[in-house]
Amino acid sequence: MKQFIFTLAVLLFAAAGLQAQDWAKANLAKSPRHQEWVKVAHGSREVQCFVVYPEVKDKATTVVLIHEIYGLTDWACEMADELAAEGYIVIAPDLLSGVVTNGGTEELIKSGGNVGKAIQALPPAQITADLAAAVDYVTNIPAANGKVVVAGFCWGGGQSFRFATNNKDVKAAFVFYGTPPDNGDMAKIACPVYGFYGGNDARVTATVPKATDQMKAAGKTYEPVIYDGAGHGFMRAGEAPDANDANKKARDDAFQRLLALLKTI
Repeated sequence: MKQFIFTLAVLLFAAAGLQAQDWAKANLAKSPRHQEWVKVAHGSREVQCFVVYPEVKDKATTVVLIHEIYGLTDWACEMADELAAEGYIVIAPDLLSGVVTNGGTEELIKSGGNVGKAIQALPPAQITADLAAAVDYVTNIPAANGKVVVAGFCWGGGQSFRFATNNKDVKAAFVFYGTPPDNGDMAKIACPVYGFYGGNDARVTATVPKATDQMKAAGKTYEPVIYDGAGHGFMRAGEAPDANDANKKARDDAFQRLLALLKTI
């Protein structure tokens, strides 16, 4: 019964997040930066990825952006563009690639499929391999400087934390309101982990104290910040036209913190 209630909550949450993001799509369309879609292969699998380049003179650090439970939406692509505007090459893999024939998130939505259910069904090993392929791809871009970080939001925040336990090439993991990996896996982490959490998001934020103790015991760097009054998904909600003050402030403060941390990589 508990599993049914949890699954139902996930599906309803995902459905709500698939509402029109016209404002994000409009912002993305106005961007002067080069945007492209690429297919990143590993084994027999191909992953569709959205890549945005900054307008800079020197080689840039790259960011692997992991989408929310809603899939690779307009907002996720717009978030990639915002980071590119700050001087970073960003790749956002559609981890739902191949869930429907020759397609990912957009095609799944058009076919009437359930994005949240599809996300929950993704094999962890496949997610890890997809993200590793994205890291390999951006590492070899001529305009990249070889430094790669990972940043994830919501479901992607948890995947960002988990990916840090599986890949030693990333220089930092940025976890936006995502849950931590198993305690036994934390010893595998080889980079600093920075957390961003909403004060009104107890489902996720309640995991922070225990994760802090576990990361400390493992001898790992974990620096979480909790933003008062912010709810789950405040990076997206705080940017929307109807954003409340707490989410908007949290979004602005968190983005500035992210940029400051990226400069230290």
